[in-house]
Amino acid sequence: MKSLSTIAITVLLIATPACLAQQVVGSITREQRDVTTGWSTKRQVLGKNVFNDTGETVGKIDDIIVARDKAVSYAIIGAGGFLGVGRHDVAIPVSQLKEDGGRFILAGASKDAIKAMPEFEYAPNQ
Repeated sequence: MKSLSTIAITVLLIATPACLAQQVVGSITREQRDVTTGWSTKRQVLGKNVFNDTGETVGKIDDIIVARDKAVSYAIIGAGGFLGVGRHDVAIPVSQLKEDGGRFILAGASKDAIKAMPEFEYAPNQ
């Protein structure tokens, strides 16, 4: 009886890593699919103009803030200024931006309204 339980435990220990490896490989495949069909912030978001619902350009997406819980939370939009002088960066919740045919729309926005918002400043590195 002792040898039968020893064999059963040995088989279980040998088979367990193979089962875990299959689960990991399966999840990597799903993750890779999600990654390849997702958005590239560098190619499809950063540097893109933001328009209001009447088609006027109101700013440009300069950064995306990812919260500690890994949720994309805010888009940093730069408005105004010329060659960086007089520029005003604001944080807009991503939920307020809509994507329409490759254009980012911030309904009801205007350059003046964005300039009137509190300026966004990055927290110092800790």
